[in-house]
Amino acid sequence: MTQKWTQKEMPNLSGRVVVITGANSGLGFECAKTLAAKGATVVMTARNLQKGEAARQGILQEQPSAALDLMALDVGDLSSIRAFAAAFKEKYDRLDILLNNAGVMAIPRQETPDGFEMQLGVNHLGHFALTGLLLDVITQTPNARIHNVSSSANYTGSINFEDLMGRQNYSRWAAYGQSKLANIFFTFELQKRLTAAGHDTIANVSHPGIVIGNLQANSVQQSGTGFEGILYRVIEPILAQDITMGVLPMLYGMTAEDAKGGVFYGPRTFNIRGYPAEKQANKAAYNAEALKRFWEVSEQLTGVKFNF
Repeated sequence: MTQKWTQKEMPNLSGRVVVITGANSGLGFECAKTLAAKGATVVMTARNLQKGEAARQGILQEQPSAALDLMALDVGDLSSIRAFAAAFKEKYDRLDILLNNAGVMAIPRQETPDGFEMQLGVNHLGHFALTGLLLDVITQTPNARIHNVSSSANYTGSINFEDLMGRQNYSRWAAYGQSKLANIFFTFELQKRLTAAGHDTIANVSHPGIVIGNLQANSVQQSGTGFEGILYRVIEPILAQDITMGVLPMLYGMTAEDAKGGVFYGPRTFNIRGYPAEKQANKAAYNAEALKRFWEVSEQLTGVKFNF
């Protein structure tokens, strides 16, 4: 890896098909723009198709020849995930990059239509199910990649196997940390299983550092925490980085020729900002038994079994 890897070093992606969850705003939207500019066919997914179409048109205004498809997907709803996977396979016979990006952060306790705590349901379980349902088309695509988006909150997270859904005791920040650690657990165990099955597909994971955007705004709005809103405004000019820098670890993991599977990428400088580099995740993510146990729990909860 070069010390200052940027979008300029991304390979040409003509002929590649990419799926991005949560593509209508934030990091997902920025990735959609960048990947489309490199020639990829980008399937932008959004829960709200009106917002998704506005985002698609926004990219087309800058890149009139961009290959952009918009499909409905709510990663907080297993029925929507199953419908999307079926619809995608009707239209496409390859999937080179799956970017599991959509997420929610530090919101009051809510449940998905399937009864999952919202942050675990959207940030992890929905993407777990989506990946499993698309696995056949991914693994039949040469050198495909699965990239999951975590957060520096993984370092404060723990997987509470006895109360995964926060029914006994709920903290919105603890639930967020759990969901972001879950992204790493999923990635590391997925790579082990892909390798064991002999596939050339790689799975990796990243975090963007501090990028102030929709996640924070939604968190403040839903939680009514004015103090946190003030804190974000103070932090932004001091520690936060521009979104074009924040997406670099994601883009590197998805596209760089020397990116590896089973690796966690983040900003080089103090793990907060800067160019992408390999990073150590929460030490809990290196416990093989815990990874296996969490995988089995995720399969049971979603009803999705991975066929390697």
